[in-house]
Amino acid sequence: MKRLWAPWRMKFVESKSSGCIFCQVQAEADGPGNLVIFRGERCFVILNRFPYTSGHLLVVANRHLPSLEDLEAEARAEMMEQSTRAMTVLRSVYHPDAFNIGANIGAAAGAGIAGHVHIHVVPRWTGDANFMLTLAEIKVMPEALEDTYARIRSAW
Repeated sequence: MKRLWAPWRMKFVESKSSGCIFCQVQAEADGPGNLVIFRGERCFVILNRFPYTSGHLLVVANRHLPSLEDLEAEARAEMMEQSTRAMTVLRSVYHPDAFNIGANIGAAAGAGIAGHVHIHVVPRWTGDANFMLTLAEIKVMPEALEDTYARIRSAW
């Protein structure tokens, strides 16, 4: 069995609640504590607390609905505009080679928070699946979340 010491995850494990984390975040003041980068009229942009790569953002509908098709057209349009803005900001801050953008609709599709629709904007670099991921199945994150938040927020 392989183990990776990750003490920062205990805060997440102990903070599990029965409610929706995205709904809870909407009631909080923005800052490094909740990682909200931007709030729009119908959606908000937040840094993924457990990112695939540095700069992994989520564009989240304000309304607690499970699918894009449940949202009004204006909310879907705003989510796409903010996803595009996220790409622009991430290009200026991190200079990625490419992006993965997508939504996991439903638990069977891999949605970790299946009841509240959100879009992932993930910057990618050629070779970012390095030997640690390939051989040891460990993803190395080169930057602290607080630093990522500060960089993206200032560029937004």
